[in-house]
Amino acid sequence: MFENLQDKLNKAIKTLKGQGRITEINVAATIKEVRRALTDADVNYKVAKEITDRIRDKALDRKVLISVEPGQLFVKIVQEELTELMGGEAQGINIKGDPAVILIAGLQGSGKTTFTGKLAAYLKKQGRNVLLVAADIYRPAAIDQLKVLGEQVGVDVYAEPENKDAVAIAKNGIDQARKTGKKIVIIDTAGRLAVDEAMMQEIEAVKRAINPTETLFVVDSMTGQDAVNTAKTFNERLNFDGVVLTKLDGDARGGAALSIKTVVNKPIKFISTGEKMEALDVFYPDRMASRILGMGDVISLVERAQQAFDEDEAKRINAKMRKNQFDFDDFLSQLQQIKKMGNVKDLLGMIPGMGKMVKDLDIDNDSFKPIEAIISSMTPKERSRPDIIDGSRKKRIAAGSGTNIQQVNNLLKQFDEMRKMMKKMNTMQSSGKLNKMMR
Repeated sequence: MFENLQDKLNKAIKTLKGQGRITEINVAATIKEVRRALTDADVNYKVAKEITDRIRDKALDRKVLISVEPGQLFVKIVQEELTELMGGEAQGINIKGDPAVILIAGLQGSGKTTFTGKLAAYLKKQGRNVLLVAADIYRPAAIDQLKVLGEQVGVDVYAEPENKDAVAIAKNGIDQARKTGKKIVIIDTAGRLAVDEAMMQEIEAVKRAINPTETLFVVDSMTGQDAVNTAKTFNERLNFDGVVLTKLDGDARGGAALSIKTVVNKPIKFISTGEKMEALDVFYPDRMASRILGMGDVISLVERAQQAFDEDEAKRINAKMRKNQFDFDDFLSQLQQIKKMGNVKDLLGMIPGMGKMVKDLDIDNDSFKPIEAIISSMTPKERSRPDIIDGSRKKRIAAGSGTNIQQVNNLLKQFDEMRKMMKKMNTMQSSGKLNKMMR
């Protein structure tokens, strides 16, 4: 997401790069392109005009420091305004209460049930005791889907398959949480259209009956400006507490993320990418603004790594690296933990400067499958001592993994180069050269 917007904003700002100073003439041309980039990204036109007017006024009002070029100053101003546009700072969810009750609402197909599972996983990692309640009485597979997700993340699911009263199911689910000592209840409701009056009355009745501590509205970011309009309609009926943007890994133009806070005046609280239960992030407006401008998001990358990587495993791997004993079993373990962090292309986009380099590359987690297959086709001895892999062993490994000898050779070569690099770093560290370099 945001790739087209990022390209257009960068092109717009280029007109200021190399300029000796900011003037009304060169700012006017840049602002025009920035406004066009925002409206092309499906940002509400009124919102796009307001933000570009503020950017222009700030740019003309600020003096350019000797050490800062006009283009750099303008980027900083754009980043500040994008951050403010998307809410300014991250907003947490309210989980006070005994139990705290979180009501999930949204359109059909917006990804509510998947988000419900992700939120349960997110809260469980924080040590919270969670119960999921299946209150979607219309979609036949909804209860089964929630049960599968609950089992996947290790959270109990309360359901009444024969009951067609969503209000009663929600209330009974909360009673069940009290009996079993669950501290947080997440209620998954049916997807509904804003024009369906009966369905809207039902979700209003559910909210009145359970008085949730938090109501979250789930929006499919792929729907662009329609998502903003829908959120506005739902908010008038539900007065929800925050928005969740799903499917941000898709080909979305980004207008929903940029417009929704201003139009609805409710914060975006979470963003969701992909189907994996780990692919859920708290929404940080400043970090998203940096990513839009191609500056990366190293903080979020580090946080994802901390969630995905086991600390004891990391210490074990580090010790093996220091002793030059890192083998294919260790490599496979690290590969599987990287996959838990989410979509690889999305992760690379968080590294400053990498967004442009990978935007046209077809990278996904399936790219790891041939590597995993090759390693899995090795014997335990071959994984620990890859130097024994000769021509006949390569043939067997290629045949067993569904790859070819060239792919096996490439992996062995890359692994050997990686081990040489680790050995070199260990040598430098032991001699003190690495510390000197770092200083």
